[in-house]
This record gives sequence, C-alpha cells and structure tokens, in this order.
Amino acid sequence: MAKAPRSKKKPAKSPAEDTDFVLHSLQDALEKDRRYDATQEQMLHFYEQMLLIRRFEERAGQLYGLGLIGGFCHLYIGQEAVAIGLQSALDGDKDSVITGYRDHGHMLAYGIDPKVIMAELTGREAGISKGKGGSMHMFSTEHKFYGGHGIVGAQVALGGGLALAHQYNEDGGLCLAYFGDGAANQGQVYETMNMAALWKLPIVFVVENNQYAMGTSTARSSAETEFHRRGTAFRIPGMDVNGMDVLEVRQAAEIAFKHVRDGKGPVLMECNTYRYRGHSMSDPAKYRTREEVQDVREHKDPIEGLKKVLIEKGSSEDELKAIDKDIRKTVTEAADFAENSPEPEASELYTDVLVGEY
Repeated sequence: MAKAPRSKKKPAKSPAEDTDFVLHSLQDALEKDRRYDATQEQMLHFYEQMLLIRRFEERAGQLYGLGLIGGFCHLYIGQEAVAIGLQSALDGDKDSVITGYRDHGHMLAYGIDPKVIMAELTGREAGISKGKGGSMHMFSTEHKFYGGHGIVGAQVALGGGLALAHQYNEDGGLCLAYFGDGAANQGQVYETMNMAALWKLPIVFVVENNQYAMGTSTARSSAETEFHRRGTAFRIPGMDVNGMDVLEVRQAAEIAFKHVRDGKGPVLMECNTYRYRGHSMSDPAKYRTREEVQDVREHKDPIEGLKKVLIEKGSSEDELKAIDKDIRKTVTEAADFAENSPEPEASELYTDVLVGEY
C-alpha cells in the first residue's frame, strides 16, 4: 500500500525575516531619551505624591505595631516612583488599574483620600471598602481601581478581563496590571499574555521587580531574571525601566501607553525597584544585609533623587521642607480620623456578599 506523501512544513522564519513579527522593543525609544521632560510644577507634584506614600506607609507601620492594623500589611516604602510615574500618565476618566496586595501606594497615587485608606487599614466603617477589605483588598470602582488582590498573580488574569472590557466597549481606555517578580512565575500570567497578544488587548503588564519576591532573590527563584524579556514568546514588546527614577518611569509610561492606545497590543514593562521593609510587617528580612538596604537608601532613593533635581532646577530647601510638613500633617489627620472612626456594625457581615443586580 502506497504511503501518503508527507506534508512539508515551511521552515520557521527568524523575527528579522518575518514581517508579521513586529517585536521592536520599545526600549529603543526609551534609550533615546530616558527621562520625562517635566515642568517644575509637575516635578513638585510627583515629589509631593511620593512623599505622601512614604509618610503614609511609615505611619501605617506604626499603627500595625500598636495593634491597630490587623492581618497582613505590605508596605510600599522604596517603590513610590513606580506608582507615581505610571499613574500620573493615565487618563483617570477611561483607564483602569489592578494590582496585588501591596496596594496602598497605588491608591494614594490615584489621589484617593488618605483618610478613607487609613480607615480601611484599621478596619473602620469609614474605610473605602467599609472596613471589610483591609490592607490587602482595597477597591474603588469610582476611580476604576479594581484591587488589591491577595492571590499571587490572580490580578493579572483579571486585568486581562478589564482590558477586554475596554476593547469591547470601545471606550479608549487601557488597563494597567501590576504584579511582582514573585508572581511573574505564575502560569496564569502567561495565559493572560497569550490571550492579550492574540486579541491585541489594551493592557500594560508591569512587573514591579523589588528583587526578593517574598524573601527569595530573583537569581535563586527565576531562570530568566530579565523579566521584560518574558513577553517575547507572545510577541509582546518589553521595556527595562529604572523604577527608582520617577522621571524615567513617567517617560516609559508615555511610550508604552501610546503603543497600546494606537491599537498595537500589550506591552510588558519591568520596573526595577527596591522595598526597604520586609515583604510584610511580619517579615524580618534576614535574607539581605542592612548594608545593602542602606546603600540603596543613600544612593538610589526615588524621593531624594527627585529632590536633587528640584533643587538644581530652582526649588529651595525651605520649600521642600514645607511640603514635607504639610504631608506629615495630612497623614496625622488620616491616622486620627481612622482611630476615632467606629468599627462596622455586625450586620455588615451580610452585605456586599452577593451581586444584587447586573
């Protein structure tokens, strides 16, 4: 019996030969000019917002130590430039944001009242989720901020859904989906990337690489530590960004968001940053040295870095000290408001459990 002829598979083309494979890394555009040309007024606003996150998180750490914040509490100290640089470039009327459980900074970057955030941390009725979400489950549909998620990597798949909704509704919005270097090894992350690339969904995947995930260095936990390369298999362009420089992050945001808004599909951005505290308040961070942390604080701190630029551009030390004084007052007021707010009634246990109507 004659054998059927074998079909000859065409040899795969290299990316350089395949005109359909447009993976030009957006890095080239960033390399041409790595820093956003911000006005003095914009830089002062960035400085104020980063300082608000820093002082707020420092106070949250104190309240946790006093037992006023229960459960887990993951502080954003050191990573402020990422949230401010990216979210300052969003369109608040159209775009959505979703993140993991280190979420206080992202909410503050949105301009949400520190009082309702601190009230949520302390489990008070006045909190943004009525005191029922706490530190890890912040949420505000009004601001298109969809969490605050405690399951590692789950927010990325949900972010894909938000991006699909933007595309389906033709509202011109994009989704900014944050995840960490630890979550970068989750399978659902890559399932979402595959779908996002296939459908050209308007989403920017942002890896906040703070180097240690929960407590294991990236070198020990990840075969590919250059996380911006991980979209290559799905033909998603990557960007390698200094997450300790708010002006570079903002510049990267401008480039990435334009790419997505032009209908060219998703972008994977890696923001290399560093958290000064442990993974959570219960983590003593013995996997790294004090000297390492101190070196980053002294030479790469995002707030001090912008402060130097501001002074070089004409701002005075007194002006910046006045901003810090006002921020401290705001944070104190937020803490006092939270401490003096009542806890939710027991009946609140039965609300917001089921969707009343669609």
